[in-house]
Amino acid sequence: METTNENALPAGAADLEREELMGALESVLFIAGEPLPKAELTRVFQMNALELNVLLGELESELASAKRGIRLFTTDDTVQLVSAPEYNDWLVRLLAPPQEKNLSDSMMETLSVIAYRQPVTRADIEAVRGVRCEYAVSQLLKQGFIRELGRKDAVGRPMLFGTTDAFLRRFGLHSLEELPPMPEIETDEDPMEV
Repeated sequence: METTNENALPAGAADLEREELMGALESVLFIAGEPLPKAELTRVFQMNALELNVLLGELESELASAKRGIRLFTTDDTVQLVSAPEYNDWLVRLLAPPQEKNLSDSMMETLSVIAYRQPVTRADIEAVRGVRCEYAVSQLLKQGFIRELGRKDAVGRPMLFGTTDAFLRRFGLHSLEELPPMPEIETDEDPMEV
């Protein structure tokens, strides 16, 4: 009756084709993510240090000559997969995206009026805010938070503005229905006094 050892090691280096062995080594290094001691690799692959160094040298050459995105970084005692330095600019783009610009108070006020009352014209916005809004509207258009929706059927045919998906994403909203309710406007007069 045969017994199987669930903790038995996979086939040794001698039992694998060269390509399989290189693939297995690359997988182990990738999953580790951090420097692995060469002694640990000799144990895993059941080979001596000289055989491991030859295999690592071949893998290092293969990765570099194929212009792959990963390289081997070896020291006397450890080995690790790292990103290829020639692709650094791409990694910077991924890991350091452009910073979002802060919206000024006037831009936030303008954006709020547009979000709650859209579609609106510049005149509508200025009537609510009490100040001119050309600059704020142009900046919000440039940043993609608002868009032109067409023209109002009125004298002069003024442009109508509304918010965009970029507005929703910036403020973590799935739809305009998720906007918080408009705050009640407080007046200085006491309604009981007349």
